[in-house]
Amino acid sequence: MKTIENAKIISKEFISENICDMVIECSHITREAKAGQFVELYPDNGINLLPRPISICGINKIQGTVRLVFQIVGKGTELFSRLREGDSIRVLGPCGNGYDIIDDVDGRALLVGGGIGIPPLLEACRQLNCTKIAVLGYRTGSFLADEFREAGAKVYITTDDGSLGFKGNVVDLLKAEDISADIIYSCGPRIMLKYLSAWAEEKNISCCVSMEERMACGIGACVGCVLPVKENDKIVYKKVCKDGPVFDSREVCW
Repeated sequence: MKTIENAKIISKEFISENICDMVIECSHITREAKAGQFVELYPDNGINLLPRPISICGINKIQGTVRLVFQIVGKGTELFSRLREGDSIRVLGPCGNGYDIIDDVDGRALLVGGGIGIPPLLEACRQLNCTKIAVLGYRTGSFLADEFREAGAKVYITTDDGSLGFKGNVVDLLKAEDISADIIYSCGPRIMLKYLSAWAEEKNISCCVSMEERMACGIGACVGCVLPVKENDKIVYKKVCKDGPVFDSREVCW
């Protein structure tokens, strides 16, 4: 159940260029939050009125906090990045449907993230109780990789410029390392998810994709984030903010 709260900023730091790491206290939202969901943050400047969707990176139900790791890409996220410890911000959440976390200690889960699509996978990684492999793609450098290791995952890194790890994209690495799994959890740019979906289908691996679409309301009212999906041999349109953001990759019309 979604709740609007005035959340308190517990901590904030930059973990990479233009990447902000923020922890907010919002006990009601935290109580219901699941890996793969997101929250809507409301700018409090009287100009930028629409909320911004930010994926949940971490959930601490004991402390009543959620962790948000986001990239500064516009006026809204820039405003959020200026907030300080002790400030408050209006938050709606948890929004959308998250990942279906398997409960199979003998299973093998593959987490594939690209860029700012990496943070939503960290909480899923922590909750999984099986063999975990994380393939993380960056343009250059890296962030959060050590936390995936601490969560028990074997980590592979790819970079576009070859500055760290494998030079190339995540699908190229999957093919080069001949990695296999029982299920894939993924989030990242649409083009990455498209080719990952094709690779997963070829390997007959179930693949969950978290779609990134522009959202306005975040609750399914404005119909601004519709996605064509296949359902019963027909193409229907679903709302990423309400029906997603996580979908079965085989359902998405790429």
